[in-house]
Amino acid sequence: MANVYDFANTLDVRHFTHFGLAHPQSDELAGPKQLADWMRDRGLGAEGGRVTLAMFETALALRGALRAYLQCEPAERRRNRDVLNVLDGALVPFPLRVELRAGQGAILSAAREDALAGLSAVAVELHDAALLGSLDRLKMCASEECRRVFFDRSKPATRRWCMSTLCGNRMKTRAYRERQREAK
Repeated sequence: MANVYDFANTLDVRHFTHFGLAHPQSDELAGPKQLADWMRDRGLGAEGGRVTLAMFETALALRGALRAYLQCEPAERRRNRDVLNVLDGALVPFPLRVELRAGQGAILSAAREDALAGLSAVAVELHDAALLGSLDRLKMCASEECRRVFFDRSKPATRRWCMSTLCGNRMKTRAYRERQREAK
């Protein structure tokens, strides 16, 4: 599920100050070249040619739909038709095929043969994680100032923040101060 995690986190919308330093927002996928570089760095190479602007926009639509899906609580993900429809639509350009391989059995692989074929790995990982139940552990930080995607390794799978010492502490402190103001 590493590709799903990495792909969702290519957009960094964190906007908080920590130890007096403002966290800079960034987008690793600023253009087609950066997308091709990102895929190549992860072994998802753009061997089928160069990434065009239309392909880049297709990849951004997939990332946006994936982030919207992960922003929902795991139980809500299965019920939220709007989020599911958007993600389904964003996955349409990444068709998969079943291949039978000696020693491996049946595997899913990209049906695309162009520069974006490597992003089909995201679709495969989504499928596999949903089957294994690990997709419910991939969540988006509940802090509006963060929105980083993280993997919930807690035993009950109830984490809300990517880092309880940073985002969780900030949210709890803010809620405490608000309760104190209301009590006055």
